[in-house]
Amino acid sequence: MASYLLQLSLPPPSSLNIRPVSNSIEISTQSFESKESSIESVKSVTSDTPILLDVSGMMCGGCVARVKSVLMSDNRVASAVVNMLTETAAVKLKTEEVMVDVAESLAKRLTESGFEAKRRVSGMGVAENVRKWKEMVSKKEDLLVKSRNRVAFAWTLVALCCGSHTSHILHSLGIHIAHGGIWDLLHNSYVKGGLAVGALLGPGRELLFDGIKAFGKRSPNMNSLVGLGSMAAFSISLISLVNPELEWDASFFEEPVMLLGFVLLGRSLEERTKLKASSDMNELLSLISTQSRLVITSSDNNTTTDSVLSSDSICMNVPVDDIRVGDSLLVLPGETFPVDGSVLAGRSVVDESMLTGESLPVFKEEGSSVSAGTINWDGPLRIKASSTGSNSTISKIVRMVEDAQGNAAPVQRLADAIAGPFVYTIMSLSAVTFAFWYYIGSHIFPDVLLNDIAGPDGDRLALSLKLAVDVLVVSCPCALGLATPTAILIGTSLGAKRGYLIRGGDVLERLASIDCVALDKTGTLTEGRPVVSGVASLRYEEQEVLKMAAAVEKTATHPIAKAIVNESEALNLETPETRGQLTEPGFGTLAEIDGRLVAVGALGWVSDRFLIKNDSSDVVKLESYLDHKLSSTSSTSRYSKTVVYVGREGEGIIGAIAISDCLRQDAEFTVARLQEKGIKTVLLSGDMEGAVATVAKNVGIESESTNYSLSPEKKFDFISYLQSSGHRVAMVGDGINDAPSLAQADVGIALKIEAQENAASNAASVILVRNKLSHVVDALSLAQATMSKVYQNLAWAIAYNVISIPIAAGVLLPQFDFAMTPSLSGGLMALSSIFVVSNSLLLQLHKSETSGNS
Repeated sequence: MASYLLQLSLPPPSSLNIRPVSNSIEISTQSFESKESSIESVKSVTSDTPILLDVSGMMCGGCVARVKSVLMSDNRVASAVVNMLTETAAVKLKTEEVMVDVAESLAKRLTESGFEAKRRVSGMGVAENVRKWKEMVSKKEDLLVKSRNRVAFAWTLVALCCGSHTSHILHSLGIHIAHGGIWDLLHNSYVKGGLAVGALLGPGRELLFDGIKAFGKRSPNMNSLVGLGSMAAFSISLISLVNPELEWDASFFEEPVMLLGFVLLGRSLEERTKLKASSDMNELLSLISTQSRLVITSSDNNTTTDSVLSSDSICMNVPVDDIRVGDSLLVLPGETFPVDGSVLAGRSVVDESMLTGESLPVFKEEGSSVSAGTINWDGPLRIKASSTGSNSTISKIVRMVEDAQGNAAPVQRLADAIAGPFVYTIMSLSAVTFAFWYYIGSHIFPDVLLNDIAGPDGDRLALSLKLAVDVLVVSCPCALGLATPTAILIGTSLGAKRGYLIRGGDVLERLASIDCVALDKTGTLTEGRPVVSGVASLRYEEQEVLKMAAAVEKTATHPIAKAIVNESEALNLETPETRGQLTEPGFGTLAEIDGRLVAVGALGWVSDRFLIKNDSSDVVKLESYLDHKLSSTSSTSRYSKTVVYVGREGEGIIGAIAISDCLRQDAEFTVARLQEKGIKTVLLSGDMEGAVATVAKNVGIESESTNYSLSPEKKFDFISYLQSSGHRVAMVGDGINDAPSLAQADVGIALKIEAQENAASNAASVILVRNKLSHVVDALSLAQATMSKVYQNLAWAIAYNVISIPIAAGVLLPQFDFAMTPSLSGGLMALSSIFVVSNSLLLQLHKSETSGNS
């Protein structure tokens, strides 16, 4: 071996050095530093776990801004995201701190600011997570019931307080029946005052006290505005009533009663629609089983595959959190699988529609894999757990959706910037409105005192006060606060339900603006289940070449390596022992067999491993033989052919192996649909030119957009080049060699093959759980629809306030004799929030673009 000089001038970055030392080969691993650093950086990003706080008491966008302000005022906090809908705050720290201490400190500060908060324990078990979510839903349902009762009470008071108006309406219609008795009583100002007190201290008590408390904490909210308006109207009416010598004639007790009635009705409807917005998440959680049947069988008992339980087996109910990998579980017909696993005994069919989207059940028998959340239909199955409950597929989906809903879209910053100072701005405008109409406006425009809002005697105090109250209650920071999170909540939940996990509002916003999609070949455009279609050799038996290649690739995880190993095992070939196995992702694998190095991989890479070079005619012979073999055994139109070369120290290239992989059925449709949307499609592959060009032609990607023989670093660089050219790029891949590119792209989209988690799914910001390429189109469509709703909501919320506040301040009063009443303003404010949430709910009607092709 010492007689051979091994040349190892690899394409940068070099991954290993091999040199002869004392008649033996020493392999030192400078092991793929650039690649490993890329992947490690991906891992570090995805494993950066924030502190999670449960925060209650948030009523509007102003509350969200206040909570964020309190968190960001701590110098240990780097960033914070607050979600009013899910009542959570995610906090990232600047430096390494004791997370528990910081979390408790932040929770205490929020509680002192009027927002009760506590740290959510990370790593909670399945049962605890499900219980927490169900508790929150149950709490919201209880609040909804109480809200309905308050609304019923409030509107009963509204009906009584407005009884006098009813008699006026009936008289105007010529119906003179509302006389005497109770009708005269309802006309009494003291009775109206009593009803107003009942409204403020009855159904409006919580709203009023919360608003006062928020003032005390220097963080006024929507309740503060409504409470201030109600109390102002009530106070002026009360002073006018008990001090008639003031001649204010400003008794309008019905205004705070009607205002509270409208506001509480709007809140009740808003809570109902917000609860409905969580329905997709509830559906996901319903798939999680918190209990399981643990089977303990005697170790010397040989139970057959037909016998699910032996006579001496013990079956007991245990929490899913107590299950360990390798435990044996019994799942009866009609039950949900509690964990991922494989079938040990029994036969049945399983509903996997929640994972695959396929409505037809799938037959399962010994050796078949099953996933948590799927449903056993026919017969009992005994399974071996391959994951714990908290690490099961469905648990990870739920956890990712929860995390996604805690990541705000950048567009939310606009809403936050407005909502923060909103309440103080409205209070200032209300004061200016009162001062203008009381001291200036009523003198410049005396005719305004003839409007009904000024009372029967044209009182300027009544006019000024009502318009000031209008400004307070018509404004709606709630709509601004709900505009983004409601749409994000529904969009991410709907995506998870359909099989594409989107990691947050920031990802949705970037995904909606994508104009270029880069696609990997193997496992992305192809099925990712390659098989050996031919072996060619220059000087050995074909099986000998296959044996050496299988030995080298035995520990590699790439689909091509698996295909070679599977073919060797299928032929019952005995593979030789290897030493010093090293893999360079995107190029090939190297190992020592019988004292000599053997390399398997791309032609240039394998050739560069050794000093001895082959004639080009040798390579042509190998390729011609393989082309002939493949064309004679299968239709080449739906197949991608890849050739890997086998080289041996002292001999150079000794053979080649053809690997065929069938194109995905939806590959051509997906590329065509993306191009119809005006999105540029690019093919990036580490494979050889011929194989890549064939796939590109079959799926409809132009030759100038086809790139071949790319290492992971070159893929990374190409993505960077596209971005520097002004493109917003999504990268679609499935393997470890795609991880750096997935992380670099504006949006990384990973296909999840056989429910496995790898570097690609860790680096990606969108995961296609059902392993369907056409879901790339659906995810793009959903992101665009979601962001469209976000922009609609923000436009409505901003336009509503810009238009309604001046009208409420009386801008139309001098020329058009139109003015709002406080009760009308309160009704409009409530409707504004309801519109935003209802508009977001329309996302649930969004249809899949590829339902017929997926």
